[in-house]
Formats: sequence, structure tokens, C-alpha cells
Amino acid sequence: MTRHPYQQCRRCVMDTSDAFITFDENGYCNHCTDYFQNTSHRTYRGEESNKQFLALVHEIKSTSQNAQYDCVLGISGGVDSCYAAYVCKEAGLRVLSVHMDNGWNSDISVKNIRNIVEKLGFDYESFVLDWESFRDLQLSFLKASVPELETPTDIAILGAMHQVAARYGVKYIISGGNFATEGILPKSWHYDAKDLRYIKSIQRKYGKSKRIRIPLFGFLQELYYKYFKRIRIIYLLNLVDYDKEKAMKLLIDQLGWQYYGGKHYESIYTRFVQSYILPNKFNIDYRRATLSTQICNGKISREQALNELSKPIYDSERASADKAYICKKLDISEDDLNKIMSAPPLSHQDYPNNQRFLEFLYKTYRKLKKIS
Repeated sequence: MTRHPYQQCRRCVMDTSDAFITFDENGYCNHCTDYFQNTSHRTYRGEESNKQFLALVHEIKSTSQNAQYDCVLGISGGVDSCYAAYVCKEAGLRVLSVHMDNGWNSDISVKNIRNIVEKLGFDYESFVLDWESFRDLQLSFLKASVPELETPTDIAILGAMHQVAARYGVKYIISGGNFATEGILPKSWHYDAKDLRYIKSIQRKYGKSKRIRIPLFGFLQELYYKYFKRIRIIYLLNLVDYDKEKAMKLLIDQLGWQYYGGKHYESIYTRFVQSYILPNKFNIDYRRATLSTQICNGKISREQALNELSKPIYDSERASADKAYICKKLDISEDDLNKIMSAPPLSHQDYPNNQRFLEFLYKTYRKLKKIS
């Protein structure tokens, strides 16, 4: 995947494991430069953000007066979504919390969801996927030898949340996504989950069934929900002073929340993908993106990030146990998984996709939005 001699940014810790990274004359990469020039303006900015937050809460409440709920909140048991739930409670929003259950919840994530929902007094729904169809799609992506192994989950979350919101007549979906901890993510590491042509082409080639029986969310679905159903996704944490360490302490002290060991490790499959498959097969270490974001927003120093990267990403005992569990649940042998790991890495460009068409559509949409 790497197209350059090895080089690491002198300001953050991104490096040429991103095939498309570029560096300026100072040795600073495009990721941290873009963060400071663009992304940082979309994070918390004191009083300006406070006013935006209050105005948004007022808008949500005013729009939802005749509905049972003000918003739908996607909750995974992780720190971001659980803290977003806390922020919603503090703002006085009537929340329907929804968990998209893809069959890979860790015990800790299940307990976290239960504690958060019960202690905040929110109504709760579990959107359970058709396991056989979802497993088939996950296996297809594994066999396709592409890094987008979480696309089946990502697309199902979007589809499920919009379906639930539409069913209740809710106009706002609250997401725990945020620029404070996720502001840097190389495009070469994860292609657009909304490209249904790409998803379906992989399923047709590798799946047992050609039909995907889980919620999908492509460009047409996005248009339908956004313009006909008037449903918006709100990233509430971008408008609050979100410090992850302080948020975790608050959740632990007040809501009985437990830490699960790493970013997105509330899912066993995600833990295995990010800590075993991606580093070993694709030379992708998601810690680099997370730590680089934290450097840019002043939460840690570059030296601290380098020290963290020097630590093993996955201890051998957990890797072995997770590998056995995942193979059993996916109904494949460890030899099958080893063959998948040894197959040459590919990218979305090796499969039919709508990248150019979607890029044109979204570019046009952004221009029209500026004009309006």
C-alpha cells in the first residue's frame, strides 16, 4: 500500500503507511496541516460554540414538540456515544437510544449500554441485524482483501438509525462522532461506506447469497431521508468542550461505565480488525490517526504519542483468543483466516465502484449548499 520511502511527519505521528500522504518543506504532513487549517475550526470554540449548542438544542426541541422523542441517539457502549448521551440528558432532550446489534458486542459494552440507558432514564431499542446475512457480508469483505472490513457495520448503523428515526417521525439523529478525537483519518485507509456499487460487487463475487438483508445507506437513501424525511445527523460533541479523559472519568464516577481497553474496542470484531488484521496485513495502525488528532488538539505531546506507538498494539494471548472466537463465530477455520491474511492486499479500486460519480455528486452538493 505504501508508495513512498518511509517518512514520518515531524509534527504529528502520521507516516507513509498512508499511501497518499504528502509532506511540506518543514516535514509536516497534509493531515495535521489540514487539521489546523480546516478541521480545528469545526471543533469547540468557547462562547461561539456554546451559543451554537444552545441554539441547536432549542431548534431540536421546537421541531419535535409533536413527536414522542426529540432525537434518536446511536449508542455503542463506547465513550463517545455514552458521553453524547450524557450531554443530551444535561440539555433536557427526550432521547430514544438505539443500539445497532451486529452480534459482536463485548460484555463490557452491553453493561455500559444498560447502565447509561437506565441511569439517564432513556427509552431504548436494540436494532438486531439478520446475523446470517451480516456474517456473509463480513466474510465477503474479508475474502475481498480490502481494508474496509468495517463497512458492513458502518453502513448498517446509518441505515438502522435512519429507519428508526423515520418510524418515530424524529428529525434528528445524535452521533458520538467528533473532530476532537477523529479529526484525522486517511482516505487510503477507509473508502466511502456509502458506495453501494462497491459493497454489492464484493458480495456478488464472494458471498453465498447475492441478496444483502441488512439496512443499506447509499446516496439515494441519503437523499430520501435528508430531503423527503428531513432527518439530520447531529455531531453534538463538536459543540462542547470534549476532553475524552475527563469524559471517561465522569462516566465512570456517575454512570457506572467501564473502559474496554482501546478506541472502538467495545466491539470484539472491531478490536480484532484494528489491532490484528489491519496492522499485520495492510500496515495500518489506527493509533497513528487517533494520536495525531490528540497532538493537534493539544491533548498530548508528540513524544507521548511516539511512546504509545512503541507499545505492542495487541497482546499475544488476547489476539489468540479473539482469533479463535472470531473464526468460530464466522464459521471458518483458522487456516481459512490465515489464507485471507496472506492474500495480497487490494483496494476498492480493484472492484467496481462509483467513486468518481459520488465525488462529483458530493462536490456539486457542497457548492450548491454554499450558494444557498
